[in-house]
Amino acid sequence: MLTDGKQYRGRLQLRTVFLIVSLAVLVLPLGSIFFFRIYENELVRQTELSLISQAAVIAASYKHQVSSLLLDKSNYGIKVTSYIKQKIDNYYTPVYPQIDLANNQLFPPRPNGVTPQSPADALAVQVGNTLSTVLRDSQKTTLTGIRLLDYQGNVIAGQREVGLSFAHLHEIKSAMEGRYTSVIRQRISDEPPPALASISRGTGIRVFVAFPIIQGEQLWGIVYLSRTPKNILKHLYAEKDKVILAGITIIVLTFLLALFTSYTISQPIYRLIKKTTKVSEGDHQSMEPLEYPVTKELELLSKSFSKMAKSLHERSEYIREFAAHVSHELKTPLTSIQGAAELLMDHMDEMEPATKQQFLSNIQQDTDRLKRLVTRLLELARADSQTSDNETADLIAILNKLAPRYREVGLQLELPEQNSCWIKMAEDNLETILLNLFDNAKQHGASIINIDVKTTNQLVALTIADNGEGISLANREKIFTPFFTTRREQSGTGLGLSIIKSLMKTYQGSITLADSDKGARFILQFGAASYL
Repeated sequence: MLTDGKQYRGRLQLRTVFLIVSLAVLVLPLGSIFFFRIYENELVRQTELSLISQAAVIAASYKHQVSSLLLDKSNYGIKVTSYIKQKIDNYYTPVYPQIDLANNQLFPPRPNGVTPQSPADALAVQVGNTLSTVLRDSQKTTLTGIRLLDYQGNVIAGQREVGLSFAHLHEIKSAMEGRYTSVIRQRISDEPPPALASISRGTGIRVFVAFPIIQGEQLWGIVYLSRTPKNILKHLYAEKDKVILAGITIIVLTFLLALFTSYTISQPIYRLIKKTTKVSEGDHQSMEPLEYPVTKELELLSKSFSKMAKSLHERSEYIREFAAHVSHELKTPLTSIQGAAELLMDHMDEMEPATKQQFLSNIQQDTDRLKRLVTRLLELARADSQTSDNETADLIAILNKLAPRYREVGLQLELPEQNSCWIKMAEDNLETILLNLFDNAKQHGASIINIDVKTTNQLVALTIADNGEGISLANREKIFTPFFTTRREQSGTGLGLSIIKSLMKTYQGSITLADSDKGARFILQFGAASYL
């Protein structure tokens, strides 16, 4: 059946195609923003790492200068409260970047220094004066804001604010406890913000690091550095070749998505439309399903279309042949009636009474034949227009009901020894089928009909075998053809088996002519009602 899921394994579903395309369309811009954020954060962390490197060199120089001037190192500075070294081994103690744009708090611009509560340490001031020249020279190259603080948080070296205190700043407070601390602060710029600055958190910020100078467990001073990270928008412009390549990649991916959608949906639909057009123009070779429908739904649609087209074609052929047969069957008696009527009209006065009676008798016989033919045509039309429903019938009960009727006319029905057998068919339709079969057998000289009923695989097989004249080999292929009969002289219409076949087809059953040594043997298969 078309709805059997096994036939569609390996086929995509339309909703899967739409989901893939929608996710891809969603992921492309989100992925670009995600990449943008990661890249921007990496620029900031690279800036912080650069400041850490500079601070480590300045701290080492400061410790060297203090050690060379200090006689008692154990009591210099203040004892740190939460100093923890990050050790790789006994030699290396690295400091790693801490800033994450997605999580770090954005502080306001750095406040100005304030008047210190106590003067700066004299030794620290002496060392600061020694290092000031070196710090200013390095600042010209690194573009870094450099402040060297004593262990109280007072500025002892730098371009500005020497002698003021930074002890009130968040990062300095943390460094005075022995912890390396980095923060991002808002940067006030005289220049207008660059275009698209709203999508960048790294625009308009400055990175500050407070690097504690620790000897043993004593804080000797703090290196306080700051720098504006490279603006990602300016950096992207500088790397415009790579950005253009990324843009082209996104366009190519979008184009591939469009091709994927076209291949999985549009192309099969266009091919199916082309097939429907050809079928409507009479090209019956186009009735086959699509060879590569790609998706399950289109494969199902293609097969349904093919089945519908074939069904309509078969129906059209049936109607055409049926109309030709009807025309022929009606034309013969009508021609006979017309000829007899014309002779009577032209020669009624000259005819002998016996001749007149003969002509009238012929007209009567042809009229009766037309009536029987019209009645049979109506029965066939009803059979063709029947629709399957949930009605059921007891096959054994119907056979027991018909047996006495045919016994009276000399036809013995040998019934199976069963109490009941329910099938999927309305009682009146089942009775019509049996009456036609039994009447055919009687008309072809049968006196006994053997009836056998078997139930297998959700089906009921009814075998009807008679001892009549049988059916010749030449006629076996024609018996289900409408209007085919070997008893036309006995007023046979040739529609009985056609009516049976139509009714069986309506209920998804079948009728076949089986081989038989004597008489005719039909096998009918019904759906078993017990499996409903």
